[in-house]
Amino acid sequence: MGQSHPPFPSTRSRRRLGGIRRWVTAAAGALALTGGLIAASPPASAAGLTQVTGFGTNPGNLSMYAYAPEALPADAPLVIALHGCTQSASDYYAHSGWPKFADTYGFALVFPQTSSANNANSCFNWFEPGDSARGQGEALSIKQMVDKAVSLYGSDTRRVHITGLSAGGAMTANMLAAYPDVFAGGAIASGLPARCANSVAAAYTCMYSPPDRSPAQWGDLVRSAAPAGTTSWPRVAIWQGTADTTVKPANATELRDQWTNVLGIGQTPSRTESLGAGTTRSVYDDASGRPAVEVYSVSGMGHGLAVDPGDGPEQCGSTGTYYLDTVCSSYHTARFWGLDVNGAGSLPAPTGLTVTGTTDTTVSLSWKAVDGAASYVVHRGGTKVGTTTSTSYTDTGLATGTTYTYTAAAVDTAGGAGVVSSPATATTTGFTPTCHTAGNYDHTVAGRAYQSGGHTYAKGSGQAMGLWNTSTTRTLKQTAPAYYVIADSGCPA
Repeated sequence: MGQSHPPFPSTRSRRRLGGIRRWVTAAAGALALTGGLIAASPPASAAGLTQVTGFGTNPGNLSMYAYAPEALPADAPLVIALHGCTQSASDYYAHSGWPKFADTYGFALVFPQTSSANNANSCFNWFEPGDSARGQGEALSIKQMVDKAVSLYGSDTRRVHITGLSAGGAMTANMLAAYPDVFAGGAIASGLPARCANSVAAAYTCMYSPPDRSPAQWGDLVRSAAPAGTTSWPRVAIWQGTADTTVKPANATELRDQWTNVLGIGQTPSRTESLGAGTTRSVYDDASGRPAVEVYSVSGMGHGLAVDPGDGPEQCGSTGTYYLDTVCSSYHTARFWGLDVNGAGSLPAPTGLTVTGTTDTTVSLSWKAVDGAASYVVHRGGTKVGTTTSTSYTDTGLATGTTYTYTAAAVDTAGGAGVVSSPATATTTGFTPTCHTAGNYDHTVAGRAYQSGGHTYAKGSGQAMGLWNTSTTRTLKQTAPAYYVIADSGCPA
């Protein structure tokens, strides 16, 4: 799958494609040539990026490139980053922003690279069963890169994560399904559900009109790809632009359905937050209150990876073809995975984490002191919100009538954060009604409604809103957390 063009079949597949597949391939080639996008990937030669050889039998014929900060501690996390079609390891390294956070938080990076020898557009062959199943082809080559990196850098095998853009995002979903025992988390940017396609023709269907399967059906595709008896699954972040015409935004909804089902949670978000720049984050907590799935919807963004050039702590990357200036997706993904807490400390978890008070916009917490702690770090919904040297903290600027989950960790004198505490849950007081006018499709993406059988229903009230499409516009009023009613006749806040 490419950026402005469909996925090219692999060299291996082209030998056996015939009839309509030859026609589809020719049409795809015409689209790509019109866009001027046929190009071999440049060699990965960016400063700091090193090619690694001898990483295994490499049945997928991939290349391995890696980056590790100086003085990387033992047992640091590892992130695998998969480029999109017509891109390369060096391209993704230079634009994605991941190296900044490898330096800031202390983890190693691996950038697998495919080539035109595998696929005419240098796409990972996410739609080929022989390349995306456990123990086969490109999937096995990527797993072998993980093993090599763990050996080289002493990475913590409990904190290996994978992310990718477009075809790399689709391959990421398949890797999470095939190797849930390897990856603690994944992030799928402008990608597709795991095992959505098993042929070139099916790939086009998934990209432009994804099947409307039930969450259980999507979840079964993951469970059937994983080792028998798997009970522990990765956390998953999903990034999607609402104006993406290459991978239609409906794929984000199907991805959400797939991974919430796999993780045993519902499809109604625990909370929805605005990150600015038109980006909405919908969080789906597991039974312990820990964010398990997060969906990032970027209003007006086309096909690509969200970056935010600049020197600020929440900024990253550089713009380019399919690197789009909105927010820094790598920053938010790293924090969702917990990479901003290095976990290298030896201190035990704080005990007695308690909510001591709430207002409309604040939550106050306290906990018992940990011997040897120089400070404490506090997380809200898996994201660090503050550091304190005392055993109490007040979180501010919160939404009214909203439930939040907190954890804390003790930080030693070397700056290493220890084991995270058990969670504590708090709900702010009050509630301020808000009104939202949008198309039915956009309501579902934002978490204000859900779709079933091609129709749309308001979250909470279940009121019928009409067909699930972009042309039917309705006004919803949120009257309580996760509760919306139709208010087309007027919606005073």
